[in-house]
Amino acid sequence: MTNASVSAWQHGFVETNDIRLHYVTQGEGELVILLHGFLEFWYSWRHQLPILSRHFKVVAPDLRGYNDSDKPAAGYDLETLGRDVKGLIQALGYEKARIVGHGWGGSIALSLAENFPQMVQSLALLSAPHPQRFLQEAASNLDQFGQSWYIWAAQVPNLPEWLVNANLPRLVSGLFQQQSVRKGAFSAEDKAMYEAALAKPGALRATLSYYRQLLSLRSLTQLLADKPQFIAHPTLILWGQDDTVFSHRLAKGLERLISAPCRMRLIDHCGHWINQEAPQTVNRELTQFLRKF
Repeated sequence: MTNASVSAWQHGFVETNDIRLHYVTQGEGELVILLHGFLEFWYSWRHQLPILSRHFKVVAPDLRGYNDSDKPAAGYDLETLGRDVKGLIQALGYEKARIVGHGWGGSIALSLAENFPQMVQSLALLSAPHPQRFLQEAASNLDQFGQSWYIWAAQVPNLPEWLVNANLPRLVSGLFQQQSVRKGAFSAEDKAMYEAALAKPGALRATLSYYRQLLSLRSLTQLLADKPQFIAHPTLILWGQDDTVFSHRLAKGLERLISAPCRMRLIDHCGHWINQEAPQTVNRELTQFLRKF
C-alpha cells in the first residue's frame, strides 16, 4: 500500500435510513460498493480501493455499528442493513451499483439483491454464505457448528462485550493473524487499525448485535420459513479453499439460486480473509468481472 494510494482516499458521511454512515471513496465513474464482514471496517478493502478505482467510483462504507458510522441500539437485521446500503447508493446520486461483499457484507449484498433488485447491477460474494444455508449447515454439521462458536457465545447478554474488551489485542491477533492461512497478510499496523476501530464506544455491542439479531426468534422464523429467492444478477463467488470461519461447503448449491451468469472459484492456500490474504488474485477476478458486468 503506497502513500499515493492512501492520499487518494477521501472520507465522507451520508445520512441514510435514519443513521449516518462513514465511508471511504476513490475514483470516478460507475459505482462499486464494497461491504466488509464481521469485526472489520472499510480498511479491509485497502488493497482493492486503488485497483478498482482505475475503472469505477469505489465506495467502502463502515457498516451500521462499525468504526465511525452510527451505532444505534437496533436495526441489525439483514433487511434494515440492506436499506442502509440502498440509501447510501441514492445519497451518492446513483440509481444502482455493483455490490461486492465479504462475509456478513456478502449476506447484506444478497439481501439487497433480493429486496431491491433494481438497485443492483451485479454481485461479487467473497466467502459469503447465504444466511439460510449457513443456519442449516450450522445446525446439522458439527464442524461448522464448532467453527461458529462465537455466534452462540454472542447470545449471552453483556458478558461477551466485557470479555472481548478485556482481551481485544489477543482477539484481533487470533482472528486475523492466526486464522489467516497466508501469515503475512496482516501487519502490526493492520492489527492496530482493527483494534482501534473495535475499541470505539459502542462498537463491540453493535457488532455482536449482528449475530444476536440473526438468531432472534423473528429472524429465525423468517429465514427458515421463507424459500430463498432467485438472484437475477450476474454473480461472482470467491472462497478460500482453507476457510476455517465459513467452510467452502457453504457455497454448495448457491449457484442454483442465481438465474444469471455465475462464476465460482476456490482460491488455493487461502483462508477466510481472501481479499486481504490474496489481494492480487481477488483484484484480478473482481476487475475482470466488474468490467464485464
